[in-house]
Amino acid sequence: MKPKLLLITPPFTQLNTPYPATAYIKGFLNTKNIDSVQADLGIEVILKLFSKEGLQSLFHVSCFKLESAGHEVSDNCKRIYALQDEYIKTIDSVIAFLQGKNPTLALQICQEDYLPEASRFAQLEELDWAFGSMGTQDKAKHLATLYLEDISDFIVECVDANFGFSRYAERLGRSANSFDELYDALQQPHTYIDEVLLSILKERIQTVQPNLFLISVPFPGNLYSAFRCAQWVKKNHPQIKISMGGGFPNTELRSLSDTRVFEFFDYITLDDGEVPVELLVEAVCQNEPVEVNFKRTFLLEDGQVVYKNNSTKPDYKQSQVGTPDYSDLLLDKYISVIEIVNPMHRMWSDGRWNKLTMAHGCYWGKCTFCDISLDYIKVYEPVAASLLCDRIEELMAATGQNGFHFVDEAAPPALMRALALEILRRKLSVTWWTNIRFEKSFTADLCLLLKASGCIAVSGGLEVASDRLLKLIDKGVTVEQVAKVTQHFTQAGIMVHAYLMYGYPTQTIQETVDSLEMVRQLFEAGVLQSGFWHQFAMTAHSPVGMYPEQFGVVKETEAIGTFANNDINYKDKTGINHDKFSFGLKKSLFNFMHGICFDYPLQDWFEFKIPKTKIPADFIYNALENEGSLTIKPTAKVVWLGGKPAVEYFTKSKKGKSWEMMGLTFHDKKESFTIQTNKEEGEWLVSILNKISVVNAKVYSFQEIQADFEKGLDDFELFWYSKPIHIIRSYGLLVL
Repeated sequence: MKPKLLLITPPFTQLNTPYPATAYIKGFLNTKNIDSVQADLGIEVILKLFSKEGLQSLFHVSCFKLESAGHEVSDNCKRIYALQDEYIKTIDSVIAFLQGKNPTLALQICQEDYLPEASRFAQLEELDWAFGSMGTQDKAKHLATLYLEDISDFIVECVDANFGFSRYAERLGRSANSFDELYDALQQPHTYIDEVLLSILKERIQTVQPNLFLISVPFPGNLYSAFRCAQWVKKNHPQIKISMGGGFPNTELRSLSDTRVFEFFDYITLDDGEVPVELLVEAVCQNEPVEVNFKRTFLLEDGQVVYKNNSTKPDYKQSQVGTPDYSDLLLDKYISVIEIVNPMHRMWSDGRWNKLTMAHGCYWGKCTFCDISLDYIKVYEPVAASLLCDRIEELMAATGQNGFHFVDEAAPPALMRALALEILRRKLSVTWWTNIRFEKSFTADLCLLLKASGCIAVSGGLEVASDRLLKLIDKGVTVEQVAKVTQHFTQAGIMVHAYLMYGYPTQTIQETVDSLEMVRQLFEAGVLQSGFWHQFAMTAHSPVGMYPEQFGVVKETEAIGTFANNDINYKDKTGINHDKFSFGLKKSLFNFMHGICFDYPLQDWFEFKIPKTKIPADFIYNALENEGSLTIKPTAKVVWLGGKPAVEYFTKSKKGKSWEMMGLTFHDKKESFTIQTNKEEGEWLVSILNKISVVNAKVYSFQEIQADFEKGLDDFELFWYSKPIHIIRSYGLLVL
């Protein structure tokens, strides 16, 4: 039997770009000549819902609830229902605009008499100040986003309470130690959203006619719809084998034992999917019954859930898995939205990004809150910069897009440097961003190199802005170090997003307040552009979850359910209720991200008494003023980003003595500048800049440059720290 695979991501993940898991697997299957088709059912459901026909159907379905005396609905829903003709009239044009196909509509949207407005538009008064710095297209995109959110609110209240643009029935998948609640929900009649989803799935199954159906479940918000899809296929096409993989089973289902799960799925695979899927293809498509080997796969055998890992086949190296393949996906139909106007924060929802990975796993792999015992973090394997650039060029040709989001746990600085050099060497025009650790390797010069290669933003974990807790987390950074690194990125023109954490074990109220003050100062100094507060959660595969006694916490539950086993309830010995800080922390951050309210006392963000901060008001300012070491390691790499200078010779005289001089005129993209040196040093400088140009394959060390200078000239150190070198250092002569 010839294999034919259908790979889907069930609703919902992102509106603006596909989640990359199926593209990664399809890219691998291409290397094995295995036929596959992929689909992002999330965007397809959204496009069907948010269309003229979709809204007509939606308002028709909701009319009973709105018009019957026994159902109480909000005034907001009544308003949207009353304006249904306006929504139906405008929806197709607005969706086309958000897909980048109808840019002239921005002018009408910005006049603010085109879109019907409900409760989401109430926040406009608070954000009026921001629109002065926004272009027409961005303002219109933000207003159109509010318009969609109004319709979403209507769906949640009147049609399906589980709806959400980036998640669906997430509550059923979060911390679901027991399968009971999800199983019961799956026995209920189909919801309106279910019907839309299954009508699309039906078409896909009929068109593709797969014999193996792979469902990727990255998050809890995809779980319910994944089971609904599997349930429908089991009922209507029982001959098709169904498997689940992805981030959710990788972290949550590692001790699965509930047999009812296999009423829906034949297989559930863990961790890297390439070898497990390859073996499933062999198992499903073999013509004769033979003994089958599996890799990290749950299945039902003799009425019991068993975990099969009897294949000796090793996992593929990152160089062997192929380039992600985004074909089949509706790349021109994704929707870019702007929920808030912060330019860094919007990147998760605005724009189409090709997803790639610089390295498998995390090169640090020590953070105590993280699932570092699992292979997707523990097994670190970088991809060569040359191969990454090959994949970049392949994806640019295939998708027509030059935007890349590297979805690493934490991109390694050395590999980022190598990638940037390779991008510049190949003269590629790309835009990219990634996740990092705020470590001292990110010097000012490295950040300038990354910017020159197309890096526009980084996100990284500051976590708890307290040196004591950062040490307990084993983050390997200090707050002062984070401040310097964020300054380097910001000065290079690269935006910075910080992941922030509260409620870490043993964290005191004072430390929470001091952490907020650190964050306030970082935003006020302009070195952070965006952030997000997360409340600490104990997970079974993290050091805190495995060794709680070392972190001052006591487990209240063990992750021993029959279904999802990752989150663990615990009691912090401090007895502090960290939940109460959530609203104040997030509200203050929302304002800081918009550049306002830095002068508010911290107490104003909370409705209960908090202690005064113990952090000096100039802590971050002083940290940023503190100059680092000016010494250069002999092994440091030296690169010239600029072009070849125009040379002019002239003679200089003083007190009857004359000597030959050189004027070197450089032109960069913004301006021109000239430096002057004596003839010998100038000719050497022209020669060495040509050698260390970023377009050359060989990268010279500082030691090699010094040796080259000293072949015919004296006192390299005096020359290196001279005014001419100082000038060109600021125009692209980088020491890495």
